[in-house]
Amino acid sequence: MTTRPDVQAFFDTQTNTVSYLVSEPDGPAAVIIDPVLDYDHAGGTFHTAGAQAILDAASERGLKVEWILETHAHADHLSAAPYLKEKTGAPIAIGEHITQVQQIFAPVFAAKDVTGTGSEFDRLLSDGDTLTVGALTVDVMHTPGHTPACVSYRIGGAVFVGDTLFMPDYGTARADFPGGDARALYTSIQRILSLPPQTRLFMCHDYLPDNGRKAHAWETTVADQRARNVHVHEGTSEAEFVAMRNSRDAGLPAPRLLLPSVQVNIRAGHMPPPDDNGTTYLRIPVEPAA
Repeated sequence: MTTRPDVQAFFDTQTNTVSYLVSEPDGPAAVIIDPVLDYDHAGGTFHTAGAQAILDAASERGLKVEWILETHAHADHLSAAPYLKEKTGAPIAIGEHITQVQQIFAPVFAAKDVTGTGSEFDRLLSDGDTLTVGALTVDVMHTPGHTPACVSYRIGGAVFVGDTLFMPDYGTARADFPGGDARALYTSIQRILSLPPQTRLFMCHDYLPDNGRKAHAWETTVADQRARNVHVHEGTSEAEFVAMRNSRDAGLPAPRLLLPSVQVNIRAGHMPPPDDNGTTYLRIPVEPAA
């Protein structure tokens, strides 16, 4: 019998990101997925209120956090994984193809401390790997396309899809970042949508559509995505999806926190090492206007 996990969501209004505290229903074992660091780019300051709220919820319920899981190196928020590891002792895991993402972006930021081996993380996960969390089994699914390193986590009858899918009325994630690929994203989405129709799907982000619902949401099902996803519903061909995705991506602006996020998240959420004067800096590459 498949154990149904308890899922508690935490929505960050500044980045439209959803973090999750996922636990076994009759025991203390839990994981945290995609935690957010509260970061003020204008002031160059950060705090940990959002991450602490997850820890407080775990404490109130008597949960023991055993893993901190990242679905990918996010480009729209900074990870709070190091803070959570410090407080819980839980290791940080991410998909093994993070090495490819590091090799793409480390030179962009002259990040000589990033070796491209993934050693900043405690464990690199391969497709088909499993983690045992009390009565729960976490199955790792490599679901690239948004980035080469994206993974989804299947826990019982729930899947945490990262940035592959959004809610059906908003569609799918972009695939134009370096290493992204719309065809790979289509294949990954089809893999998710081949799961049983009643499978619960949990999004990493939610953005309200221009003409539709007024309240944020982050849980849907395979059946609902197949029937209603505005980008990739049942019957959408790969060619149709790739043409739509490439056209849409060409007009999208860069995420507001792209540059600080990527250089921190390829380091497993750690800030760059201090400069010679003892101050830590985030690098902003500048290109001349075309």
